[in-house]
This record gives sequence, C-alpha cells and structure tokens, in this order.
Amino acid sequence: MAIHHPLTEAPARLLSLDFFRGATVAAMILVNNPGDWGNIYSPLEHAEWNGCTPTDLIFPSFLFIVGVSIAYAMSSKKANTTLHGITIWKALKRALILFGLGLFLSLFPKVFTAPIEAFEHVRIPGVLQRIALVFFFAAVIFLKTTEKNIFKLIIVLLGAYWALMIFMPVPG
Repeated sequence: MAIHHPLTEAPARLLSLDFFRGATVAAMILVNNPGDWGNIYSPLEHAEWNGCTPTDLIFPSFLFIVGVSIAYAMSSKKANTTLHGITIWKALKRALILFGLGLFLSLFPKVFTAPIEAFEHVRIPGVLQRIALVFFFAAVIFLKTTEKNIFKLIIVLLGAYWALMIFMPVPG
C-alpha cells in the first residue's frame, strides 16, 4: 500500500530577488554578446585596471543574489543545529557541481580539438568557481555564526582585504 502525502504548497518566491536575478542575467548576456565586437558601447566593457563600469557590477550582483538566497533558503534551518550537517553537505555538493561546471565550460570545446592546450589554459579561478566557493563558505558562516560574530568576521575580512590592496604589489 502506497503512502500518499498531501501536496504542500511551494514556498513563496521573493519576486524582487527573481527580478534582480533576471535583470543580472540579461545584463550578463548583453555584455557577453554585444553584437559587434569591433564597436562596443563603452559601458559594456570592463574597466582597464581601476575604475568601474556597469559591466563590472554583474559579478558582485550574482554574489549578492547568492547571499540573499542563502539567508532566504537556510533561515529555517539555522535554529535547528541537528540539520546543520546535512545542510552543509548539500551546500558542499552544490558548490562542487558549480565548480565542476565552471571547469567544464573553461575546457569546452578545446578539450576535443586540442586537449593539451585546453588543459594548459584552463581557468581554475573562473566566475562559476568563485561563485561556488563564496556560496559554500557563506552558507557555512550563515549557519554556524551569530549576527554579532558575523559582524566581527566582516570587519576582519574587510581589514584583510584592505591590507592586501595596500601592501600587495600590482602591475604598473
């Protein structure tokens, strides 16, 4: 005899997040496919070294979306510490899949035509790989720390970032 569970309602969507995600994807498509690479509208190009164009805001927008999604999806699991292990395991699996997808896209299609060259030029710290790492560590931090400790961690991370920007030599 089969057990039938009543259908549960899907959780409500955060429409503002869906809209922002869609707008960010649309902007990414526009930036990556400007139509004519010889005549690109200047806001669709990355800044040379310092500076900022609208194009340079796409990746941080994705990271913002990831952070909001973590808080939205994992807030019910934060209080129940017995769920932390399985939630972190699921986050790790999702991050590994995203990381692997990024590596695959970096290798494809050269891996079929020039495999040696493809592996020589694989981009390990690509965009999807960075999003995967940020997602995993942000999920663990969200689950395992309090708001007070998150604030302290933000101060430490910003201080470390500042030190890197000040003391690490840069080209030019």
